[in-house]
Amino acid sequence: MLGALIAPTAAMTPSRAIVLEIDGAIAPAIADYVVRELGRVKLVDTGLVVLRMNTPGGLDTSMRDIIRAILASPVPVAAYVAPSGARAASAGTYIAYASAIAAMAPGTNLGAATPIRFGTLPLPSGQPEKPSGDKDRKDKGSTNDSNTSITEPTDTESRKLINDAVAYIRSLAELNGRNAEWAAEAVRTAVSLPASEALKLHVIDVIADDVPDLLRKVDGRTVTVAGKVQHLATASLEIVSAVPDWRTQLLAIITNPNVAFILLLIGIYGLIFEMANPGVVAPGLIGGISLLVALFAINLLPVNYAGAALVLLGIGLMVAEAFIGSFGVIGVAGIVAFAIGAIMMFPSGAPGLGLSLSVVVAATTVTGCFFLLMLSMLLRSRRRPVVTGREALIAAVGEAVTWQDEEGRVRIKGEIWRARAARPLQPGTRIRVIDRDGLVLTVEPV
Repeated sequence: MLGALIAPTAAMTPSRAIVLEIDGAIAPAIADYVVRELGRVKLVDTGLVVLRMNTPGGLDTSMRDIIRAILASPVPVAAYVAPSGARAASAGTYIAYASAIAAMAPGTNLGAATPIRFGTLPLPSGQPEKPSGDKDRKDKGSTNDSNTSITEPTDTESRKLINDAVAYIRSLAELNGRNAEWAAEAVRTAVSLPASEALKLHVIDVIADDVPDLLRKVDGRTVTVAGKVQHLATASLEIVSAVPDWRTQLLAIITNPNVAFILLLIGIYGLIFEMANPGVVAPGLIGGISLLVALFAINLLPVNYAGAALVLLGIGLMVAEAFIGSFGVIGVAGIVAFAIGAIMMFPSGAPGLGLSLSVVVAATTVTGCFFLLMLSMLLRSRRRPVVTGREALIAAVGEAVTWQDEEGRVRIKGEIWRARAARPLQPGTRIRVIDRDGLVLTVEPV
């Protein structure tokens, strides 16, 4: 009887700690991975979830998805900035404040939590520069000087964005009993801290060399998880790594701005080629699939739609050049619009979410070569001899078929024509067309 009572109790004891990797920008793929994994964990077998982070920041929407999953998780979550040399900038700082345990490895830093604005989408991924008119704020790098200050934003929209971020990170700090004043300063002035100072200022709870060391140091602590007080018993937990699956990896690939941009070009050019050559099928299929995947990725990424419109305009102008034939004027304008649009299309201030300059140069070069190829084909077609109409018959060579006096019938390019000549011709005589009057040719012997 006693064994029957002990067995269920042992079965309810958590036996593992799950480690999730956040390495790189906080983007839709990372958010999908963390949210799904946190949704799977159960308190009966998992004592702690460790988010091992090394991130420069990321998208506000993805960050908030992760934080909602952390706050709703029945299992305590520890945000651990590791390994040495890693950072939890901007969005990573918010995630650390949202977690029941915040930890760092020696030689790491966190902070610089000022959101930047790209178009109408806030991106908590970097620091602002001093405002200049209505230009978007860009990441200027972090600082370890907590007294550093910057000019407050002057426009109403930026102030609303900063104040909202301050209120959000303060609420997270109060939820887990951390330093709310420094959190607000990290948002307003983009300050950053190394691990040792973060521990002194009660920004984090512990410094640990690795995950086993983290489990030993947080063992016995009391945390609040989903509104309930829990006592951590982590020293003997088995460490299990939950690596991203194929879905996460595929989503990470297609939501890479460089890949999304290339897929967009493949889609557009595939459809153009299919419309110019109906029935080829393959370009249309490849182009359609690529375009749909690119649109899906672009829907998840911060995109400047003015830049996207310039890219489409540039492609349209280069295609129009092939049909209008303005001797390159429209085509050159198309190349310029394409290059400017590609640079503008994705944010340059959001780490991991900008378009690589090498991709822009390569795409512009390939598109320009495509335009030059079309232009050269157009010029060659204009120099090519006429193959239909009156001009095509002049100087054409054939032979007399039948003849009587000054008129008869001749074969020209496989067709039988009525013809006349200055003197009678024998059947089989080689002739050349010198003129045409309606359906009657004037010929002479070769």
